[in-house]
Amino acid sequence: MILTIDVGNTNITCGVFQGDEIAASFRITTKMPRTSDEYGMMLLNLLEQNDIHPTEIKDAIICSVVPNVMHSLRGGLVKYFHITPIVVEAGIKTGIRIVTPNPQQIGADRIVDAVGAYEIYGGPVLVIDFGTATTYDYVDESGAFQGGITAPGIRISAKALWEDAAKLPEIEIKKPASILGKDTITSMQAGLVYGQIGQTEYIINRVKAEVGLENIKTVVTGGLGRIIANETDAVDIYDPNLTLKGINLVYKKQNRKIK
Repeated sequence: MILTIDVGNTNITCGVFQGDEIAASFRITTKMPRTSDEYGMMLLNLLEQNDIHPTEIKDAIICSVVPNVMHSLRGGLVKYFHITPIVVEAGIKTGIRIVTPNPQQIGADRIVDAVGAYEIYGGPVLVIDFGTATTYDYVDESGAFQGGITAPGIRISAKALWEDAAKLPEIEIKKPASILGKDTITSMQAGLVYGQIGQTEYIINRVKAEVGLENIKTVVTGGLGRIIANETDAVDIYDPNLTLKGINLVYKKQNRKIK
């Protein structure tokens, strides 16, 4: 079994793969500082809770956008699993050609999303990840990463509302019954959710117009992606595990011998 780890700004999402199938997945918060012992013990406990013995984990791969987590996380894998993980970074074989002027500026999370979307669903494809930021990345039919868009995520927008406007409360992010809010909470929910739907549809249509293609698949992932995907015909596929699948696909390209 292969342990795939996606270190995001909000959560560390872990998936255990047996071939192409996810045997288990779980999340850890990112923002709390932890030692290598804490990471190691936490991963051991979470695996055991999912009926996976630590000796079944034969290798690991990490995709991270949070550099200050990496030393402790890698140390925990080495100390408790006797594994030196692969890290998705510049120079690693991915199967995706990045044709932007500065390829090293493309985040590892966006690369593995692009790999997952292109290899599983084919190209041309626009992959949208509703994470801490909302990212839109276009991969053409040949597998070339052509560029993307970065926008504030829904939670960032919500946080800005209740932190910067004294009378606006912290709210649950969900679609209200009507776009016309009847009170403060539902009006905020309407602005956040319907605003994100409108942004999504506009960007999808704008990308299609700019590249001159209508047959671009749109694949959505990320924690809040389901809310948006369910509300617009502009989205073709919602895949909550796309990032982990992409990491697993990148792992397979490394030709690493498992001990």
